[in-house]
Amino acid sequence: MSIVALVAFSACTTTVKKPAFTGAAGEVKLITLDPGHFHAALVQKNMYSQVSPNVLVYAPEGDDLREHLAKIVAYNQRQEQPTAWNEIIYQGSDFLEKMLAEKKGNVMITAGNNGKKTAYIKSAIDAGINVLADKPMAIDVKNFELLKQAFASAQQNGVLLYDIMTERFEITTMLQKEFSLSPEVFGVLDDGSPESPSVTKESVHHFAKFVSGAALTRPAWFFDVRQQGEGIVAVTPQLVDLVQWECFPDVILDYTQDIEIISAKRWATKISKEQFQQVTKLPDFPDFLAGDIRNDTLYVYSNGEINYQLKGKHAKIVVVWNYAAPEGAGDTHYSLMQGSKARLIIRQGAEQAYKPTLFVEPVENNPAYEAALNGFLTKVQAKYPGIELKKNDAGWEVLTPAKYHNGHEAHFGQVTEHFLQYLTDGKLPDWEVPNMIAKYYTTTKALEMAK
Repeated sequence: MSIVALVAFSACTTTVKKPAFTGAAGEVKLITLDPGHFHAALVQKNMYSQVSPNVLVYAPEGDDLREHLAKIVAYNQRQEQPTAWNEIIYQGSDFLEKMLAEKKGNVMITAGNNGKKTAYIKSAIDAGINVLADKPMAIDVKNFELLKQAFASAQQNGVLLYDIMTERFEITTMLQKEFSLSPEVFGVLDDGSPESPSVTKESVHHFAKFVSGAALTRPAWFFDVRQQGEGIVAVTPQLVDLVQWECFPDVILDYTQDIEIISAKRWATKISKEQFQQVTKLPDFPDFLAGDIRNDTLYVYSNGEINYQLKGKHAKIVVVWNYAAPEGAGDTHYSLMQGSKARLIIRQGAEQAYKPTLFVEPVENNPAYEAALNGFLTKVQAKYPGIELKKNDAGWEVLTPAKYHNGHEAHFGQVTEHFLQYLTDGKLPDWEVPNMIAKYYTTTKALEMAK
């Protein structure tokens, strides 16, 4: 063990104990626990006045920690707007116990092994430490029950527990929500059916990718669904969150009454030994993956589909993992909302140069509708200057200036800034906790059904 320094369940609101956060410089002292996913580093891609530059890191020795620290060093040493983080690191097998005993920070960041994450969250919350967690916060029904206990403990201990939902800050998603709230443009959300859901969210991800300009090295455990979680629970919380956030904004959801899982399924992505070696930098498959290998090919259950009803509205969630993206592409997103007056569709395919693009496709394309749409556009432009419409055969493409496309990595900073404000406010919005519980009920119950 060594200490080294790197220089460079409730619908009620949760109230922070006295002394409350005030927004003062440096009052938030971050703890990073067992960072095993690059999302932990992305929280620190920028500095925040409210956050101390001294960050406590507790982790076992190994590649996960080294990869995390290398990203922080890169942020500190970059030419443009370098950060100034000072990582104070404790390495050892008793890292969790050490963190809880010392309790030197007041906000814990956790992004890594999802099989352990819920227990990490519960331990920190029980110790009176606020938690900002990467998704997913639970990957099975057992951990969902533990997560509910963590939320109850957070309320009792006066701390906040929040997950990182970056896609709420993607401009096309924000605009899709904005347009869906216009009765003149969208009408009302259809009820839909299992065959034609009123809401569809599909995302495609890739094992081989670049993060902050460098090729990403994946830990071997990332390919073990017992540690990472199957795709139907690991990625889908982001998509389920968007369904709730767009379709029922500010509405408190009750998972015991408002959600019905209709069907769910899962399937595997096949990873060759060569692909595994390339993305993990390891010579061979580790022993813990032996049961998932057939004919020298790794089967990873990273794909899933959920069909469900939320307050009577039919929704479909699909997540797919491929090994690598086509040339010029990255992770992609498709989103459909069907209203009585129009369909709002986000596409991100080759025709859109793999950039997310929102389309408005009216049920009846006539002068009256176009006038209503243009009238609403002026309201949108007041909030998002520069947004324009371009007519096409099916309706309109929503043109968004490049300044709004700040990218997935930037969204982690935006989520963190909101969380810092919640700390200062002493509470989350009333609907956040019950809706997080509803979200993880949906994903973990769907996995149980799919298996």
